[in-house]
Amino acid sequence: MSDWLPELAVAVLATVLAITLHEAAHGYAALGLGDDTAQRAGRLSLNPLRHVDPVGTLLLPGLLLLGQLLTIGRVEAMFGWAKPVPVDVMRLRNPRYGMVLVAAAGPAMNVFLAWCAAMLAHPLDSLQGALPPQAMELALRFIVLSIMANLLLGLFNLLPIPPLDGGRILVGLLPAPLALPLARLERAGLLIVMLLIFVLPRISPSLDPIGWIVDLVVGPGFRAILFLAGHGT
Repeated sequence: MSDWLPELAVAVLATVLAITLHEAAHGYAALGLGDDTAQRAGRLSLNPLRHVDPVGTLLLPGLLLLGQLLTIGRVEAMFGWAKPVPVDVMRLRNPRYGMVLVAAAGPAMNVFLAWCAAMLAHPLDSLQGALPPQAMELALRFIVLSIMANLLLGLFNLLPIPPLDGGRILVGLLPAPLALPLARLERAGLLIVMLLIFVLPRISPSLDPIGWIVDLVVGPGFRAILFLAGHGT
């Protein structure tokens, strides 16, 4: 077995769990607030295949991966999305603020999953010496990658651009004169996000939203999760 395969496997597992439970959280939040659209569509599922978008989950990330490897020999940025969980805003008991809670459920789930991953280190510590060194190393790597993947996904989705969760939260909280123009950006939201990720940093390295998020995750965000899980002071 190639040395990189176990590392790839734990990275894929951590990412798939982060994305799948993020999407499921939206559906369960909507159900709790009165909208059973996702349930009737069979999308209240922990099966990752039900959340795969052919373009956003497979085609675009694959093209980005291949293109960067062939042109610059490394992967500098990736982008993609899962199939959005269907939500009928008008079926929510309070459509405006209900949608704020539904949108916030995804990033909240990611923070919770990052905390759960950090908590796993406690029982793992008691298994020191009982597990083979390679298994212990992979388990620790899974914990680290789970924390990173969940914090990255959660913070990225909080960018205030519809259709990202942060944009929908902001639309629900702003006064109508400001919320309506922002809501209209949703049709061009993915294009705006891609420009922010791939074009803006090329214009000025200091204007790199993803770099800012990564700095937050690998620094204060990671330390905060470890602190909340009882590691250190």
